[in-house]
Amino acid sequence: MEKNKPNSTLQKPLTSSMEDYLEAIYNLGKEKRVVRVKDIAKTLGVKMPTVTNMLKTLSKRELIDYEKYEYLELTKKGNRIGKEIDRRHNVLRNFLVSILKINSKKADEEACKMEHAISHSTLERFVEFMAFLQSCPRAGAGWLENFDKYLQHDRDPNKCLEWMKEFSDEFKDTMETIKEEDKGRGTQQR
Repeated sequence: MEKNKPNSTLQKPLTSSMEDYLEAIYNLGKEKRVVRVKDIAKTLGVKMPTVTNMLKTLSKRELIDYEKYEYLELTKKGNRIGKEIDRRHNVLRNFLVSILKINSKKADEEACKMEHAISHSTLERFVEFMAFLQSCPRAGAGWLENFDKYLQHDRDPNKCLEWMKEFSDEFKDTMETIKEEDKGRGTQQR
């Protein structure tokens, strides 16, 4: 029975606090040569003993390599998770700043809350939508309908170019029709 206990700990989902630590360690690792407990404490605004306790937990889950009083680093698995959390955070933050025009500091705080509060599948769809907004032109009344097509075509930005051309061709046809109608109205009024 005791043998299964560590495995059950490894299987439990990560808490939002654990994710915050992994994201902080990931970002600190990009900025500094080595990551220290005091750097994490400063980044997260917590006391060093709190950090030490969490590091023990993350170490048991094989997400970091850590020995007391030493530097620490993310394992491959920890790095993958930290990188993904950072990606989600940045997408949400960018949406809040770029689209909703929320100030950077508030957007950062809100993005952190959002990344933990919504389901993984909803967040992933949101991330996909943001990628769609960033890579596909917003042309025509039905541009949102192209989101479904984008998902069905493996998120291929080349498909976006096809849709833009379709819209452009439709727009040209519409403009030609309007010109013809205007000409027709002009001769009727004479």
